[in-house]
Parts: sequence; C-alpha cells; structure tokens
Amino acid sequence: MKTLVLVFHPSIGTSVANRRWLQEVALQPQRYTIHDVQQAYPDGQIDVAREQALVEAHGSVVLQFPVYWFNCPPLLKKWLDEVLAHGWAYGTGGNAFRGRKVALAVTAGIREQDFTPQGKWRTTLAQLLAPFDVTLAYIGAEKRPFFAFYGAEDGPSEQGYAERLGRSAQDYVRFLSAL
Repeated sequence: MKTLVLVFHPSIGTSVANRRWLQEVALQPQRYTIHDVQQAYPDGQIDVAREQALVEAHGSVVLQFPVYWFNCPPLLKKWLDEVLAHGWAYGTGGNAFRGRKVALAVTAGIREQDFTPQGKWRTTLAQLLAPFDVTLAYIGAEKRPFFAFYGAEDGPSEQGYAERLGRSAQDYVRFLSAL
C-alpha cells in the first residue's frame, strides 16, 4: 500500500525545506500520496470522515510539518483532536492505527547543535516531539523514528545550504521507502 504524507505547513508556498521535500516525494506518485491539509482546509474546518478514509486507504502515514514555536502548527493539533476520534482511533472499536506505521518528518529552523542538552535551548528535538510518541502509543500505531532537517532558518545565506537541502530531500525519500 501507498504511504500517506500529511503536510501541515501554514505557508507551504514560502517554505524552502518542506516544499523541497515534497518536490522529491512527488516524483514517485505510485508510492506516495501527498495531502496538503492546510490547502485542503484553509478555513480550518476539517472533514473528519475524509481524513479518516485517507488514513484507512494507506499503509503508512507520515505527519510532515515545521517545528513551530517548539511545537506543531495549530492545524496539526486540531487534526489530531478531531480525526483521532474515540471509536475510530482509540477506545472501544478504535483500531484504525493498530499496526499502522506512523512517522514524523519535521523541519527545524534551529541548528542541530542547539537542540542538545548542552545547546542553546537545552532540549532535544526528540524531547519536543515526545507528546507525539505518547499519542501514537495510545492509538496503537507502530511508531517509526522521526526524520528531521535542522537549520532551516539559515536558508540561502548558509554556504552549501542548497546542496544540504537537496541531500536531505533525497534522504527523506529513502526514509519514506524504509517505513
């Protein structure tokens, strides 16, 4: 079955890293379905039945988003609150994610060395993403490691940024194919 890549980016049109990843993923439409949730619901009103049907039609699910104020974008939180409904994702009869592989793919504006216990923010990206680990365990998903691109804020001002981003996009597709 195909992998569903759910994209939660408030402004994908101005994104550099997330957009570059999607360009690479789009080269293999037979393997991946890209669903831009922000574009699908610009008013924030999520069609829960549609989202649940999309998940059910795919073997694996990836939540792709920029780390936003050390958290996820608001629409992703709303998606989790509404789509992961009792009786569907958890609770009596709620087994839609049982055994389904789920991974996170995140871009972080901050450099990797700043996301260490000794770094500027004294926390790791894994620690920031821990609530997702608990959520995925709660719904019985098979949590996979996360994929990250650090230093997205550096952008074109960083020497070698375009090459680093290009390698990351290719690594992202390899990551997806290994789910």
